[in-house]
Amino acid sequence: MKTIFVKPSKVERKWFLIDAADKRLGRVATEVVRLLRGKNRPYYTPHQEIGDYVVIVNADKIEVTGNKAQRKMYYRHSGYPGGIKSETFSDLISRKPTAPLEKAIKGMLPKGPLGRQLFRNVKVYAGPNHPHSAQQPEVLE
Repeated sequence: MKTIFVKPSKVERKWFLIDAADKRLGRVATEVVRLLRGKNRPYYTPHQEIGDYVVIVNADKIEVTGNKAQRKMYYRHSGYPGGIKSETFSDLISRKPTAPLEKAIKGMLPKGPLGRQLFRNVKVYAGPNHPHSAQQPEVLE
């Protein structure tokens, strides 16, 4: 089998709009990563950036099932001894409404330069408004 190489100038990249209100966190994140990586295309190549751009609105209204709102923990470390901080999903979403969805998407992307570049192609907004109307994003359900 031959490896597929697609020139970046030949790739037509679309913009998609996803409304995350009343949807599950993991389900939205997996769909976003599939579009970012370009796995919806017949010429998908794992080492190239051929995916689309994704705009997510209403990220503050995303849901988790069961007791995850109180029990799911997010950790960060300051780098100093004893500097670990933790907070629950509900605390994090009230402090920074886009953070849980961004963390879920970033964790599903490949680690390294390609993953960092792909993460730049997703735009997450807490409310229903976004500044990307000029790109005419296609609405996804």
